[in-house]
Amino acid sequence: MSDVFFQPVSGMDLPRFAGVPSFMRLPQVGPDHERFQEVDIGLIGVPWDSGTTNRPGPRHGPRQLRDLSTMIRAENAATGVRPFEAVNCADLGDVGPNPADIEDSMARITAFYDRVVEAGIMPLTGGGDHLSSLPILRALARDKPLGMIHFDSHTDLFHSYFDGMMYTHGTPFRRAVEEGLLDPGRVVQIGIRGTAYDMEDRNFARSAGIRVIPIEEYFARGVDDVMAEAREIAGAGPTYVSYDIDFVDPCFAPGTGTPEVGGPNSFEAMMVARLLEGVDVVGADLVEVSPPFDQTGGTAFLGVSIMFEMLCVMAKTRAAAGRG
Repeated sequence: MSDVFFQPVSGMDLPRFAGVPSFMRLPQVGPDHERFQEVDIGLIGVPWDSGTTNRPGPRHGPRQLRDLSTMIRAENAATGVRPFEAVNCADLGDVGPNPADIEDSMARITAFYDRVVEAGIMPLTGGGDHLSSLPILRALARDKPLGMIHFDSHTDLFHSYFDGMMYTHGTPFRRAVEEGLLDPGRVVQIGIRGTAYDMEDRNFARSAGIRVIPIEEYFARGVDDVMAEAREIAGAGPTYVSYDIDFVDPCFAPGTGTPEVGGPNSFEAMMVARLLEGVDVVGADLVEVSPPFDQTGGTAFLGVSIMFEMLCVMAKTRAAAGRG
C-alpha cells in the first residue's frame, strides 16, 4: 500500500481546475527532496524539441500534459489496477534542457535520469520530441541493452539528416542500436506508415533484426494478435516502451508535428498500452505532443490517458517484484 504522502489530490477534495498542476495530481518530489529515495515510479517532463525537423512545439508538451492529467482518477476501470495505492508515485519535475545546444541537452537529460536510476526509480516520461528517448536510454541501458516496444508511424531509424546531422527525432533508435543500448533482436516497431524518402530505415531494421509491423499488417491481424507477438519479442528481459502520439490517427490526435493518416483510433491507442501487461517494463515515454497544433487539449488528454495505462502496467510489475 502506498504511503498517504504519495496519493494524488482527489477531485472530491479540490476541483480539478484548481491548484498547481502536476502529473496526475501527484506530489512533486524533485531529486533533492527528502523523500526522493522512497519513490517507486517517477513521472518526468522533458520539455525539449531541438530534434524536430519540421513543425516544432513538443517542448510545450509536458506543461499541457500535466494540465490535462488532472482528469486522471485513482482506478483503471477496465483492469481494476489502482496504481497510486500499489506503489509510491510522484512527479519528479522537468529536466531543464539547453535549447541552443542538442548535445548539452542530451547530457543534462542523461544526468537527470542517472540520478533516477541510481535511486531505483522507474521513469515514465512525458516529452518532448522523440530524440528525448536517446539520452534516457543512455541512463537506463548503461549496464546492458534493453528490449523495446515502440509505437509510432515512423521508425526513427535513419542514419542522419541534412548531410550528416546525426541527432534528430528521426535518428534516436539508430543511435541507440549503434551505442549498444538496445538489443535489436528484442525490438518491435508497431504502426509504421506514410510516404517515405527511401527505404534506408526499413533496410537497416531488416539487417539489424528489428521487427517492423506496418499499419497494414496491424489492421489485418488486430490488436490482440499484434501485441501477443510484441510481448513474445520482448521476452522476459528488461524492456523500454516508447510511444509517439503520432502512432494514433490525426483525427484523434492532431496535436503533433509529423502526423500520418490511416492510424489507430483512441480506443486502440489505449488498448496497445494496456496489453503490455506481462512485459518487464523498466521505463516508458510518451512523446511528440505539440500543444500549438491542438489547443483544445484533446491530444494531450489522450496522451496522459495512454501514460496512465502504461503506469498501471508498470505499477503492477513493480508491486509484484518489490522495491529495487
